[in-house]
Amino acid sequence: MTYKEEILQLRKDLEQHNYNYYVLSQPTISDYDFDQMMHRLQDLEAEHPDMADPNSPTQRVGSDLNQQFKQVAHKYPMLSLANTYNEQDVREFYERVSSGLEGEEFEICAEMKYDGLSISLTYIDGQLTQAVTRGDGVQGDDVTANVRTIKSIPLRLKEGSGYPKQFEIRGEILLPWTSFEALNAEREANEEPLFANPRNAASGTLKSQKSELVAQRKLDAYLYYLLGENEPPSLFAAPVSVDFSNGKHYENLQEAKKWGFKISEGMKKCKTLQEVLDFINYWDTERKNLPVATDGIVLKVNSIRQQRHLGYTAKSPRWAIAYKFKAERACTRLNEVTYQVGRTGAVTPVANMNPVQLAGTIVKRASLHNADIINELDLHIGDMVYVEKGGEIIPKVVGVDKEQRTPDLQKVQFISTCPECGATLVRYEGEAAHYCPNDTECPPQIKGRIEHFISRKAMNIDSLGPETVDDFYQRGLIHDIADLYTLNAAQIANFNKNRTISAVKAVNAIKESTQVPFERVVFAIGIRFVGETTAKLLARHFKNMEALQNATLAELMEVEKVGQVVAESIIRYFHDEKNLDILRRLQEAGLQFSLSEEALEGQTDKLAGKSIVISGVFAKHSRDEYKALIEKNGGKNVGSISKNTSFILAGDNMGPAKLEKANKLGVQIIDEDTFLSMIE
Repeated sequence: MTYKEEILQLRKDLEQHNYNYYVLSQPTISDYDFDQMMHRLQDLEAEHPDMADPNSPTQRVGSDLNQQFKQVAHKYPMLSLANTYNEQDVREFYERVSSGLEGEEFEICAEMKYDGLSISLTYIDGQLTQAVTRGDGVQGDDVTANVRTIKSIPLRLKEGSGYPKQFEIRGEILLPWTSFEALNAEREANEEPLFANPRNAASGTLKSQKSELVAQRKLDAYLYYLLGENEPPSLFAAPVSVDFSNGKHYENLQEAKKWGFKISEGMKKCKTLQEVLDFINYWDTERKNLPVATDGIVLKVNSIRQQRHLGYTAKSPRWAIAYKFKAERACTRLNEVTYQVGRTGAVTPVANMNPVQLAGTIVKRASLHNADIINELDLHIGDMVYVEKGGEIIPKVVGVDKEQRTPDLQKVQFISTCPECGATLVRYEGEAAHYCPNDTECPPQIKGRIEHFISRKAMNIDSLGPETVDDFYQRGLIHDIADLYTLNAAQIANFNKNRTISAVKAVNAIKESTQVPFERVVFAIGIRFVGETTAKLLARHFKNMEALQNATLAELMEVEKVGQVVAESIIRYFHDEKNLDILRRLQEAGLQFSLSEEALEGQTDKLAGKSIVISGVFAKHSRDEYKALIEKNGGKNVGSISKNTSFILAGDNMGPAKLEKANKLGVQIIDEDTFLSMIE
């Protein structure tokens, strides 16, 4: 067998194994055997670059190179569906269809409405050539490189299966519940904001500038709509198996399944209104057992000819409608309220309940947020409480069934002292949360601050993690963030030879962190209420730690995003002798306590006071580089256009919605050459 034949055969075999595993959920070989085949293909492709193919299975790992998304016009507009939330609206839709078809018999294809990110995939000669997000319905972002990493999306269709020469298939990019929960657990450990639901996570992932990251997050996809134009059969081993003009939606999707696409099993052709309503009622309960998030049912007239006859309104097709499920709610018993202390000292009450299934997971705990929420709900231990998840990651108690309450139940009283260290809790003006003020001796705060300090967006000491921090703390090796810089490999290994390599790696990583820039040091030291953006603004305003430490309340409040609560928190931090001792030791360890010469060089106030929106694709610099230039010249990057926007820095393919809003508000639009001249 020649190398070309072996490469082509390996690609074909790996594509089939991917299909078996990710679409059919029926793997036929072990992970080890799959990996061996993949490694062999990677080696062969590296030896023979003439055989490079963007649709090779080896390309599904993605790239760590930044990419800029260009906007692409949709060949067929991606319209939204009209929504309904009750049975009566469904009846009226059914009657409108019947009336519009003048009594002609029709079928309704009822299918699951998956809660993800809409995507349009184009295939030519059986190969994926382009993937575009919905965008504004007229044009969207080209995310082809990222979509290639999703293993349930075929890069190459099955030979001889009857696919057209060119067509478009639409569907939903999703993050399964298991992947979503693993991702949020990782983000929580890294002190990063949690994704609210799988849809947000899928959207944020697909818009990542690095396809390597997309590959790691294990997105999935379900396809639900075929579009194309009929062509005379001539170039295919098998006759084309779909009819885009007079075929039927359900039948076309069943053919697409044969080509290699993942098509939902939750589909049914309904001949009567009652069958439609029965389908809705069945899935209102059964959807809780699905591996991905859903938020409703889509009803479509099955005949494409009848769809064309019914036509469209300005915003949506007349032949389809979306029935949205109500947020999932369950009733269960409240057994106990416990309290968690975070790294900032914020005390969060948590409802501990009898287990109940919500949105695909078993829920036993729900956040009660703060004392005000507890009082509003009038909670008693033993109450039967209503819990909602509705796709959100953090369940919440939304009500109490007071008819089931018995007189002997005890009202929940918010605690007055810290459950960890016993300090009297405080509540700052304008804050809903209670705080433990003992931030230098309260164990969860100490460990939480160390975990924050080593996190990726702070000092980025990636050889350490929450478990390591807890181990060091319990062994008495560290009591604060400065203690990290006194550790040696022998202490960490604790006479265990198996830990020597990891101990040396940890010490080296800690030493390397002394080169982290000043802006991130300000964020890392953990001043209450000072987040990543505020830390950057403070660092650039005061330029060194000494100036920040000596700043008055008025001087602090001159900084953007710093109000009185934040300013007072900064002053409290620098008036604490223990914090000052930690800072002294950090400085002695060699941390950056002032802006670097590189950061100071070229800083101006040419854009001071200006709020700037960036939109489009640029030729001379990336979007991130332009954001850095705006900040370096004293300007502020903002994400949305408002009457307070100073101007829009626009590249090619600026979104039509942004352009329309800018014109409506009279916001100036400038190109990159004008902008670069402005800042010289």
